[in-house]
Amino acid sequence: MPSPPSLSALKAAFGDTLHEVLKEAVSHSSESNKAAILEIALACPHLLDAARTPRSASYNATQTLLAGIYKLVCVIAAQDNIDVEDENGVDVRVILVAWSPDTHPSLPRSPYGPIVTLETLARSARAWQYAFGVESEAGEAMVQAFVTAKGSGEQVSNVQANQFADVVGSEHAEHPFGQPHHHVAVGGTFDHLHIGHKLLLAMTVFAVDDEANTNNHSERSATIGITGDQLLKSKKHAELLQSWNRRQKAVQDFVDSTVNFTAGPPSVTTRNDAGPNGKSVDFRYPNGLNIQCTEIQDPFGPTITEQRITALIISGETRSGGKAVNDKREEKGWDALQVFEVDVLDAEEGGEVGEGFQNKLSSSAIREKLAAIATSRM
Repeated sequence: MPSPPSLSALKAAFGDTLHEVLKEAVSHSSESNKAAILEIALACPHLLDAARTPRSASYNATQTLLAGIYKLVCVIAAQDNIDVEDENGVDVRVILVAWSPDTHPSLPRSPYGPIVTLETLARSARAWQYAFGVESEAGEAMVQAFVTAKGSGEQVSNVQANQFADVVGSEHAEHPFGQPHHHVAVGGTFDHLHIGHKLLLAMTVFAVDDEANTNNHSERSATIGITGDQLLKSKKHAELLQSWNRRQKAVQDFVDSTVNFTAGPPSVTTRNDAGPNGKSVDFRYPNGLNIQCTEIQDPFGPTITEQRITALIISGETRSGGKAVNDKREEKGWDALQVFEVDVLDAEEGGEVGEGFQNKLSSSAIREKLAAIATSRM
């Protein structure tokens, strides 16, 4: 990645490659009733030592890179009129790869993300049709390393929870680089899952410390609050809102794609209990990570009913919501949540973004487009 990773620098480094790859991917979207999937393996040298430090220490750097790549995708898609927001286009997913051409990662050999080694990615069960690389010295080195790893024929097997609990030595027990978080939360409607949602979800799962930084916590969780159908009836074009079940499935599919690099699905359980936050679809991985998709009926969701949650992920435009949550927790005598932000992917950099950019980052705009299409067919 260029430093600093400004939009203009990212465009100069990766714009031509992403332009061609997006065009190639969208040409295949008509071959299926689902969107063509484009997975972008993002080399993150700063994550090479991720097994030795809490995620909070590398959150800001990772968020900046991830937001920059997702924003660049939206810019190119808007300029070339490429659909990256519904089932007729390209479903873009960025995968965080701890890789550098000069250094080997200290990460354990685990087939579970959201941070993976290049070897784990190459030996995973993904059935890609094509693999592309950036035409640069580092890009060619990454492709060569990927091809070498893929050709080894060695598969990454499942691991059990706490298998790597001793990766971090006792000298790191105090976590001098930041506070570890074992239970993290986020909330949203997640209607017509778009790139802004993907950034939010990816950073939520990223913020959950892995087994090496849990001090033997056997369970780690990301609670994803998804607004219930009843709260959305007053939304514009409410008739085009996806049902809670469909929104939950979209969230699950995306999260699984960035976490699970095995051939097997996670174990799934459902809850439909009485009371607040009683409806949930939970999926769990053998490494102890539990993703809880919970239906929420108020602005707070599980953040004020689950004391064990210690961190909250928000977008920059919803800071007041984070403060309101912590005010409620203070009233209950609970510790405040550490609040992490993701960037608002907006059009601040003027002429570089192009017309139609914001429409790819708004559920309301996507429903507006779908309504216009429906009207034109009448």
